[in-house]
Amino acid sequence: KAIDMPAHQTYGGSWKFLTFIDLVIQAVFFGICVLTDLSSLLTKGNDSQEQERQLKKLISLRDWVMAVLAFPVGVFVVTMFWSIYIYDRELVYPKLLDNFIPAWLNHGMHTTVLPFVLIEMRTTHHQYPSRSCGLAAVCTFAVGYILWVCWIHHVTGVWVYPLLEHLSPGVKIIFFAAVTVIINIFYLVGEVLNNYIWDTQK
Repeated sequence: KAIDMPAHQTYGGSWKFLTFIDLVIQAVFFGICVLTDLSSLLTKGNDSQEQERQLKKLISLRDWVMAVLAFPVGVFVVTMFWSIYIYDRELVYPKLLDNFIPAWLNHGMHTTVLPFVLIEMRTTHHQYPSRSCGLAAVCTFAVGYILWVCWIHHVTGVWVYPLLEHLSPGVKIIFFAAVTVIINIFYLVGEVLNNYIWDTQK
């Protein structure tokens, strides 16, 4: 309430910010990772086929969330935020916020996601879905979020990100298309990186 920023006062709460959505995704993903590891330890040496089947479902869910959400969205948030921040921080993270959000917390939201997700990829093999299904899921997420941002502007008259205030309608369409392409590229990067790290022939 102390921050005079229209985007922070519109409905949708924190769910209108991709950073917040990404933090929820990461929390859910790493929660699933912990649950998978605990389940694996508890079922080790157990001949129950039902428990084995449930564990495989959990592993499949973990791998899908990693491939489609945790990696591409996490990398996208980090790279886009810092790229725009370096260009003009007022477009994404006005200097006013420094009075309320300490630097360590900013890095916690916009930096640490990347090393943690890379460590996870390096320490655990993840089975990626077929490329067409994976890209379709990533596109669905990206388009869904873009429509959410546009809906918020339609209802409130305020863009979630100040950057969008400076773009003409045509440029906005190009921008939204570009970020959708970028997040799909990050999905492909994750797939290639995972295959490189876990090349069974090595």
